[in-house]
Amino acid sequence: MIYDRFQQEAIDYINNGHSVIVSAPTGAGKTAIAEYIISNAITNNLGVIYTAPIKALSNQKFRDFTSQFKENIGILTGDVSINPEAPVLIMTTEIFRNKIFDQPESLNKYSWIIFDEIHYIDNPERGTVWEESLIFLPKQMKLLGLSATIPNIKQFSAWIESIHDKSVKVVIENNRPVPLHFLFQCQNEIVDKIEYLRRMRSNKPNKLSSLIEYLSNNDGLPAIYFVFSRKRAEELAQELYGFKFLNAKESRAITQMYEDLLERFDLKNEESAQILHPLVQRGVAYHHAGMLPTLKEVIERLFTSRLLKVIFTTETFALGINMPSRSVAFDGLRKFYGTYVRNLKTRDFYQMAGRAGRRGIDKEGFVYTRVNPQRINFEEVRRIIFGSPEEVKSQLNTSYATILNLYEKYKEDLFQIYPLSLHYYQSKKNEQKQALNLLDAKLRLLKELGYIHEGSLTEKGKFAKTIYGYELVLSELYEENILEQLDEFGLGVIAASVVFDPRKNQRMPSGISKSSRSIKNTCEEAYDKIKNKERRYKIYPFSKLPYFHLCSAMEAWLRGTSFDKTLQFTDCDEGEVVRYFRMSVQVLREIALGPAASYLLKDKTKETIRVINRDIVDAEKQLREG
Repeated sequence: MIYDRFQQEAIDYINNGHSVIVSAPTGAGKTAIAEYIISNAITNNLGVIYTAPIKALSNQKFRDFTSQFKENIGILTGDVSINPEAPVLIMTTEIFRNKIFDQPESLNKYSWIIFDEIHYIDNPERGTVWEESLIFLPKQMKLLGLSATIPNIKQFSAWIESIHDKSVKVVIENNRPVPLHFLFQCQNEIVDKIEYLRRMRSNKPNKLSSLIEYLSNNDGLPAIYFVFSRKRAEELAQELYGFKFLNAKESRAITQMYEDLLERFDLKNEESAQILHPLVQRGVAYHHAGMLPTLKEVIERLFTSRLLKVIFTTETFALGINMPSRSVAFDGLRKFYGTYVRNLKTRDFYQMAGRAGRRGIDKEGFVYTRVNPQRINFEEVRRIIFGSPEEVKSQLNTSYATILNLYEKYKEDLFQIYPLSLHYYQSKKNEQKQALNLLDAKLRLLKELGYIHEGSLTEKGKFAKTIYGYELVLSELYEENILEQLDEFGLGVIAASVVFDPRKNQRMPSGISKSSRSIKNTCEEAYDKIKNKERRYKIYPFSKLPYFHLCSAMEAWLRGTSFDKTLQFTDCDEGEVVRYFRMSVQVLREIALGPAASYLLKDKTKETIRVINRDIVDAEKQLREG
């Protein structure tokens, strides 16, 4: 194989025994370096772990690598375990971090760790997991980090070198193999220079039909259209019902493919699949997190056939999933960032824009941005598209479970771990002091609540150390023997409540069962006790509150109700329900596999998992059948 300059540079470093971090634009071909390590490791009987930030990407890599490397590939996520003893094991970063703490000996046979999308260490919600994984990286493992373009990549690698006795080489590629050409729709005109936006004075609204006609007439299809709302993705797709992008032969081909895939994934009778049917016949579809995971997979497969000409999708379609197109369009340049709507980061813009331009097919990719001067000013548009990508910053917020694992190993010396963090490496003295104070406050709270006693973890502490993110509420219920007393319905309801996050202004459904109301009251009492302690210790953000919006749906599902009828008990999208049920299974697995739960609780938990993890919820079944 002939490699590009940056790919060969990385491979040369790897052959000389170095760890490597690669910073390159989306679509530049970083995966080829990972494939080289995997192929080499299989030949030399060495183990490799490949981590990805989201399960959809883990699943896609499992499919891609299995077609290449056959039975040498396994996957282990919270809801899937296929060939877990394979020499190359794909997993989410959370699973890798958990293994470092819970089963470090299970990692002895692996010589490489590949972190896909390593810049995810900057993610406010989950970046801590990447940081902890890198701090406690097993000594025998070399590292390959694959990253979108980030300006402080050398600082990042220097930090890793400073805490590990290993050489970390940096490979930077700023050029894309398929260059991008930027165009703008403003006041319903398409222009190819950003300066033209300054001169526009009319009040004409941007029309979707005008943009799509332009794409169609200028060889701009297929196109991925990014939109930051599930509902809007569906509405815009329906707006194209009058367009017909396919000739009769192509329409028959994609319709046949769609119907075959619906049959294969048992979706023929799903209303959501039927709604998409007339759009698919015309070469149009949408894709977002509210859809059934199997239906999303069907749409992804249609897109790779090149018969799907326009897909309206949310940003998850950009994250590592290999779905390039000729053009990318942005509905706007503002999105919701956790707590508020703000203008896009340059790095996020290019993560999505990088899907434009198919290597080996297109000479250039086209990126269209729809600009509404009422919502965003000219200078901000320029900054987002032509500014420098943002630096990667630590988002360290060590969980109670991590602190318990560290205390078990290091006792009071755990405070010496913080100076190894990226947060310490990047922070000023006062920020370092605040971080140490927070760590100290969390440790004192754990001692006061009885997770640690006389220098050792109590039974409650041992229970909590394997349940990341939901440890305190569940452990308080464990100590009160409440989990032990619950039946399978109660365990399912509690698991769904700790993982669920309501959308803004989403209300609790009325008429929840008496038993769920009792569990809700018990959980809220336990939570109030925790929150009051956290407030007193000045620990922010507070532990997550359990939300019982899915309790009636979970009870229905546990009764064996069909998925369609289960949806009647919630206002959540069907894809959300599947995702939260799968997350519930993951939490229940952590309880069942933990060292502290009694045999009775383990058995009941395993039975609850068995009943929840069926039909459309069974992620492993989807992956095996796919």
